[in-house]
Amino acid sequence: MSSLDEFRTSKAEWRSQLLLQRDELDEPARKADDQALLSNLLGWLAQRELSAVAAYVPVGPEPGADVPSVLHEAGLRVLLPIVAGKQQPLEWAEYTGPDSLRPATFGLLEPAGERLGSAAIGQAEVILVPALGIDHQGIRLGRGAGYYDRSLVLRDPAAELLGVVRDSEFVPSLPGEDHDVRMTSVITPARGVVKLPL
Repeated sequence: MSSLDEFRTSKAEWRSQLLLQRDELDEPARKADDQALLSNLLGWLAQRELSAVAAYVPVGPEPGADVPSVLHEAGLRVLLPIVAGKQQPLEWAEYTGPDSLRPATFGLLEPAGERLGSAAIGQAEVILVPALGIDHQGIRLGRGAGYYDRSLVLRDPAAELLGVVRDSEFVPSLPGEDHDVRMTSVITPARGVVKLPL
């Protein structure tokens, strides 16, 4: 087996382990995590003057339930991703409330409003990035489709890239590649926002 094969197996093993860990988390623990995350996030955002935040709609056991609604209610312009097609960067549309979401591919919910294109991510000063894991160097482990890797290169270079994970998913080291866009910070329920790299 080549070192590249071992690397890929390692990423696959990490994904499998982290997904299993999420599935085993009970509902009260998930809700407690989400409440702590939202509290930490709102406190951190309140210290900044922002006009637009790019976020996502959590699915299943993903951390951050109600993130779009909470950000919208806080008076922020919230951009949400739309899967435009394979090998394409994400497109974006504005979130205007729960009624502005519709079912989409991969079991996701996407905004139904006007598509603003893939370059709209450049309008966000903070980008909340879903992840299965984040390491101390800012390496993000996603689900492997590459949508965020293709999209984050279009951001404003000054934008904060805030990876969202549970405490056990913030780990010392993950396998990474040169093209991986590193997170500038991570947020977890217990630790709040941590600047990266450590």
